[in-house]
Amino acid sequence: MLANWLARPHWRQWWGDPDEELSNIRDMVEGRDTTRPFIFQEDGTDKGYIQVWFVGDQQGSAFAADYPWLERLPAEAVGVDLSIAFEEDLSRGLGTRTLQAFVRQLREEGHERIIIDPDPANLRALKAYRKAGFQEIEALLGRTGDCLLMELVSKEGVS
Repeated sequence: MLANWLARPHWRQWWGDPDEELSNIRDMVEGRDTTRPFIFQEDGTDKGYIQVWFVGDQQGSAFAADYPWLERLPAEAVGVDLSIAFEEDLSRGLGTRTLQAFVRQLREEGHERIIIDPDPANLRALKAYRKAGFQEIEALLGRTGDCLLMELVSKEGVS
């Protein structure tokens, strides 16, 4: 299922090589990476993929060498990534609803600093993330390379 989704054009636009991404997700599932992957559903139907990763686990790693902005974030922060499986579900509020529910869960687990790092060209994602309560981290604007770092700044939209 994930291999099929990763090969879709609307995923390929924002994700890396499908085989490499699937290998990374396999590492998560098998415990070699602390990132927690999930398939999300709506009305009992698989609708996409969402994951939470732990900033502190990435700081000082080889991964962080490519993303030096990670070192400027608090170690207790978590990051979220989200993709919708089917193109026909895009621009229908699914991303916003899913992110709101996921953020509620993360808050219940005690996570207060929640970030997301979309490609700045992904206007659809930016709109959904803003609706879910995320805003650009002003201090890092222009310093994060190929991503726009955003943080959940209010509880609006998540209750």
